[in-house]
Amino acid sequence: MTKKSTLDIQKLELAASKLRAMAHPMRIAIIELLTENKKLTVTEIYERLSIEQASASHHLNILKNKGLLESKRDGKMILYSLKTNVLANVVDCINQCATH
Repeated sequence: MTKKSTLDIQKLELAASKLRAMAHPMRIAIIELLTENKKLTVTEIYERLSIEQASASHHLNILKNKGLLESKRDGKMILYSLKTNVLANVVDCINQCATH
């Protein structure tokens, strides 16, 4: 018996959008950095990656707008962290696709 699936174009576009956001080498580096450090400020991120502040902010905004990051104000600082449930779902999907 074969499993019949329907293609939900909106879900496909959403997944593709998240994957495109993640696919950039600098955004991969940011995700890796946040995986290791849980919460970081934009200053900590750009200093550790040796990039300009504007570049770090640009990449963080893309990841945040695609629902992969969250930010929380702590006084004057904004701390960025991964939305681990969203990222886990994307990774699970990739792993599932890779095994077929």
